[in-house]
Amino acid sequence: MLYKDQRLPLEKVFRDPVHNYIHVEYKVILDLIDTKEFQRLRRIKQLGTNSFTFHGAEHTRFSHSLGVYEVTRRIVDFLNRNFPKEKLGKDGWDDSERLVALCAALLHDVGHGSYSHTFEHIFHTNHEEITQQIITSPETEIYQVLNKVEAGFPEKIAQVIAKTYPNPQVVQMISSQIDADRMDYLLRDAYYTGTEYGTFDLTRILRIIRPYEHGLAFQMSGMHSVEDYIVSRYQMYAQVYFHPVSRGMEVVLDHLLKRAHFLYQENPEFFHYSSPLLVPFLKEEFTLQDYLTLDDGVLNTAFLQWLKAPDYILADLSARFLHRKPFKSVQFSSKEDLPVLQTLKDLIEEVGYPCDYYTAINSSYDLPYDFYRPEAKSQRTQIELVEEDGTLVELSKVSPIVAAITGQGQKDERFYFPKEMLSSPLQGQLFEKQYQAFQSHLANGKIKQRK
Repeated sequence: MLYKDQRLPLEKVFRDPVHNYIHVEYKVILDLIDTKEFQRLRRIKQLGTNSFTFHGAEHTRFSHSLGVYEVTRRIVDFLNRNFPKEKLGKDGWDDSERLVALCAALLHDVGHGSYSHTFEHIFHTNHEEITQQIITSPETEIYQVLNKVEAGFPEKIAQVIAKTYPNPQVVQMISSQIDADRMDYLLRDAYYTGTEYGTFDLTRILRIIRPYEHGLAFQMSGMHSVEDYIVSRYQMYAQVYFHPVSRGMEVVLDHLLKRAHFLYQENPEFFHYSSPLLVPFLKEEFTLQDYLTLDDGVLNTAFLQWLKAPDYILADLSARFLHRKPFKSVQFSSKEDLPVLQTLKDLIEEVGYPCDYYTAINSSYDLPYDFYRPEAKSQRTQIELVEEDGTLVELSKVSPIVAAITGQGQKDERFYFPKEMLSSPLQGQLFEKQYQAFQSHLANGKIKQRK
């Protein structure tokens, strides 16, 4: 029997708090889970600095990846049972694509690193590109497993990640505005953060999904379930992902890594001694294997070593991050506020906090849903609803709720600074006076303080 067709003697299941059981039937899937590159995801938190705000958010990229695989498995089973290509032709599901979809779903996040989005910003890495490298590099265990399926199979999986795979049904199943990835992380993140914002009727959505030649659509009778999903995503970004305290910790982490990157040029010996696994990134000369050694433990251990750094800024920022001392923030929404912010920066600098490392303007932005815009740099696959006669209708055309938030980005701009400035013995009164100027803007709805 060919490797790609080999089934386990007894179905393997993983107990999961979100999906109850995650079912593994194919040997290739279990072999991929057992690779060292996939097991590394156990050591990387899914929500990064959000765990400083929502203490239950300790779940990992590993559990999320299994969840995306399980949602995809359910979709594939449903499509093959009800809408096979043999019955519907070009609008049906081709089950020969099953293993491609399942492997891509499982591996879609394998290139994520520790505190990935902040790390990527400082060291100019890209987790999607690295995911493709892990999948297609002969030096990885994942490649060795995939290559046993058939020649060129690793490249097929990488194409799905890159959204260039020729079957749009497979691509949209993994990456679209309503895909297995988003459906799992909304439910999983809501569960572990202890919030209700991300909950929606997954079972119903998986019952109304329909294949067609150019991708996946959803039955019109299930429109309200899709609406619920869109609103849940909107709320999760507003209340969880863009939480100002989590972003305050992100700013500390960003400045901490930036300071280390700067100091390496002056004192490389300290970093060779205290954090050797980070040296390739500080030098900007890292390999794929260097990247695969990184996890949350590696970075946190480096931060512990940096508590004793001779550089005060590096030591202080390390302490702020490890001991959860987020920067304070104020919200602003107008260019007219920038002179006030500059005044605050000047006061902070006078106290002795270098602004490059102790202040930041942080903007969060996300579109909960958008229709197809061919002129956009990053095009989105719009959500299609299918009528009984087979006619396709774009979601916002028939849903007043979705229409109201379509293209309406959630934007929250904040100025971050050390919390001590509100009671500094050196410049406290002066800063407090200027800080009151912020409060005066509240009457005009310009700048708003958030704890």
